[in-house]
Amino acid sequence: MYAATAVGAAALVTALAVGLLTGGSGGSDHKGDAASTAQAKARPGAGQDEPWDGKVKVLGDGSTSFTGPQPHVPKPEKLKPGEKPPQFVVFSWDGALENDDKLFSHFREAGKKYNAQMTYFLSGIYLLPDSKRSLYQAPRHKQGAADIDFTSDAHIKDTLEQLRGAWLDGNEIGTHFNGHFCGKGGGLDWTSDEWRKEIDQAYSFVENWKTNTGFKDVAPLPFDYKKELVGGRAPCLEGQKALIPVEKSLGWRYDASSPGDFQVWPSKTDGVWNFPLQLLPYPKSDRQVLSMDFNFLYNQSGDSTKGDPAKYAEWEKTTRDGYLNGFERVYNGSRAPLFMGNHFETWNGGIYMKAMEDVMQSVCRRDGVRCVSFRQVADWLDAQDPKVLAKLRTLDPAQSPDWKTFLK
Repeated sequence: MYAATAVGAAALVTALAVGLLTGGSGGSDHKGDAASTAQAKARPGAGQDEPWDGKVKVLGDGSTSFTGPQPHVPKPEKLKPGEKPPQFVVFSWDGALENDDKLFSHFREAGKKYNAQMTYFLSGIYLLPDSKRSLYQAPRHKQGAADIDFTSDAHIKDTLEQLRGAWLDGNEIGTHFNGHFCGKGGGLDWTSDEWRKEIDQAYSFVENWKTNTGFKDVAPLPFDYKKELVGGRAPCLEGQKALIPVEKSLGWRYDASSPGDFQVWPSKTDGVWNFPLQLLPYPKSDRQVLSMDFNFLYNQSGDSTKGDPAKYAEWEKTTRDGYLNGFERVYNGSRAPLFMGNHFETWNGGIYMKAMEDVMQSVCRRDGVRCVSFRQVADWLDAQDPKVLAKLRTLDPAQSPDWKTFLK
């Protein structure tokens, strides 16, 4: 279970409004430039609490800041003997761009409405103007190349606003890295050194957006990305083997790039929590489907994101029921966390967004359910007795023991 910590979001908002609008490097003890990032073997303190003297510290060029502990983040507590584990549910979003569809802001509001905190995996180039695209050099690709579009200055400003608000709401800002390269020449082929190059740039685009955009009147992000960033999801779920050693060296807590597993209690890979997408029962079939919107789409309209509109209502219900099938299996069974991956897209008329919000509304207020970020799941797991976690891993997803005797 969780015990909430009392940290005032209002104080942080006030500090940002009063002290951080002009940026600058006064009071900073971090530089945040790409060169120092590349030279660092690790980022000391990643994922750790830092003592706070109550003063806001603007970092680097004013793109980021340290404003104290994140508000609205619960403190993990160790399970008591015989206590049933909470049912963790993680809604995560790849890319985290606020564009004209306004889906980032929409789901921020939905999270507050339905008591859900989430993980937003930011693609770093969404804070890099198209005019500065040459600053991005992906491994094995031409300078300035990317497999996703660079965005407009207006969308960068909107995305910064949502990132700022999301963090103050208690959500996590992770990384989806940068150029979203898959397949040949993409993350699956990259070495650990190449992944490190990609990660260094992800840090740099967040820590130097003010220099890169020239936005002088936009407030800094209210967090130090060196400490905030503790996990990510690789594009197309490719390259985890070479990626994890780099994440470990950076002090990251988890990786969400595994291409799928059954709904079981998580374990660590080389000291890093492995949080895979999961196989869920596909409605009215004996098949399993990966817990991501794209995989439901692929089962319904193949490679097309604009399938037969006459089938949208049926597909939306199937998607919602598929997620709920997975939820009910563990909620009434092993209580293994449920992990879901999504994109801010309007595929097939936006049915996957509607299904996801329906799931959020259905599950997040149920007794014993905690809709949280990946980081909060890692916090909770690290607070538990390793012997208890090992015992939980012996359970099949639908297996519900007598908790009083099972975890006595």
